Amino acid sequence: MKKKTIVKSVFAATLSLSLLLTGCSSGNSGQTAGAKEKVSFENVPERFADGEGAKIKVIRKIGGDDHTAQFLAGAKQEGEALGFEVDVFTANGDSAKFHDAIEQAVTQDYDGVILSHGDDAATVEGVKKLVEAGKSVVTFDSNPDVGSVEGVTQTSQDDEALAKLALDQLVKDFNGEANIVYLWVDGFPPMVRRNAVYKDTLSGNPGIKEVERFGVAAADTSVQTQNAVAAMLNKHKKGEIDAIFATWDAFAIGAARAIQEAGRDEIKIYGIDVSNADLQEIQAEKSPWKYTAAVDPKLIGAVNLRLLAKKLAGEETPETYDLEASLISQEELRESDQAVNMVNLADIIEGWGTSSAFEEDWMKVLKDHYQK
Repeated sequence: MKKKTIVKSVFAATLSLSLLLTGCSSGNSGQTAGAKEKVSFENVPERFADGEGAKIKVIRKIGGDDHTAQFLAGAKQEGEALGFEVDVFTANGDSAKFHDAIEQAVTQDYDGVILSHGDDAATVEGVKKLVEAGKSVVTFDSNPDVGSVEGVTQTSQDDEALAKLALDQLVKDFNGEANIVYLWVDGFPPMVRRNAVYKDTLSGNPGIKEVERFGVAAADTSVQTQNAVAAMLNKHKKGEIDAIFATWDAFAIGAARAIQEAGRDEIKIYGIDVSNADLQEIQAEKSPWKYTAAVDPKLIGAVNLRLLAKKLAGEETPETYDLEASLISQEELRESDQAVNMVNLADIIEGWGTSSAFEEDWMKVLKDHYQK
């Protein structure tokens, strides 16, 4: 926290009084244009008690999908509700741009940084630089080695639960006998965790056979996946593939479009993650996307921001935190009397989009004050 020097002198007091009287006589409040209003809050940590707030940067490596947009929106909305200034950036899968953004944040006047999907060793070094520069850091779905940096909290979706929910449903629907395509990309911590569950599932269910596997993470993942699945379908006749397990919603969207264009509605999709675009796709007529396991991405962003706020306030935070997963079915969505989106999904999935995790009473005080 920055300390303010108070100069106690007769001259300063006289000058202040003079300026105050001048401001009153001219009808000017004396407050600098654009300056943030200073207020005092009761029962709020000293760091935020004078209304100074904080400046936050959210940097995400992957992008080009609705999940990313929801995540960033969640962090920004939560931060601004607390009176913070929040800047967001996505590198759209470009490692160089991602790490350049981190390097810039090290020297810029941010109080805290949230990093998303920093999967490589360079991310760990970047986090070290941020901490050494006095920034508080929270990471989401990033290299687990960032845990070696003192004071950093690592968050993630419960990836094991996400994969298990989707795969258990697939196994159940096909009575343990199915030929499947695995859409997956290596290198990302959440993908590694999901892959471990996938391997265990195949090991425990020998009737589930992998026909093919592929995947790419890029700014146009859905388009590339659609083209790849279309080419794959040309190689396999009807009846040779029963289902697709997509470990990312960008994969599932591309696969769904390819299947529909090819008229191969016998193939069912079991995915992970959800967004407005995903829900629209799942509810579409003849959509092959039957189930998706997910955590509300907007809530993920909000929870990460709360953790960062607690760090800035000097409060204790955990080293790791997993967000609880839910399974969403096409059947449940279609039973609704209206189109389901990320807002009214809570009417179908109990507890969806809401969590009091790390939301302290003092945060509610700030939100009440800054509510517009």
